[in-house]
Amino acid sequence: MAKPLENPAIKPLLPVVAAALIDRERRVLVQLRPPGKAMAGLWEFPGGKLEPGETPEAALVRELAEELGIVVAEDALAPLTFASAELPGRHLLLLLYVCREWAGVPQALDATALAWHAPAALRDLAMPPADLPFIAALEQALRAR
Repeated sequence: MAKPLENPAIKPLLPVVAAALIDRERRVLVQLRPPGKAMAGLWEFPGGKLEPGETPEAALVRELAEELGIVVAEDALAPLTFASAELPGRHLLLLLYVCREWAGVPQALDATALAWHAPAALRDLAMPPADLPFIAALEQALRAR
């Protein structure tokens, strides 16, 4: 049997989940990446990498507890959109969920700061390139409700 040709363009996939927490005023929570981390000083949606065998929803529930100290039920997460981006040596697949219900008050446990912004105001923040397409999707989603 012939060995399949290796494709140098194929890179390991890095699945990452993020949440757009929406408050009653229709604002979105973002967090400031701390010094010493990749993309330090940029505003991002909270979330993180999936652990082996973890579903995206379970990973996001875990990440929101670790990063913000809040409790979120998996059924409170609604998939909104995704982004796909090249990274050095791997390919990022970033899944964005909307969450309107949680228990607790978000705290910056793994970030320098937290801030609530209207979706349009996110355009004025320095954000990672993969997060930027999420702004238009959030504007549209919040306009539709």
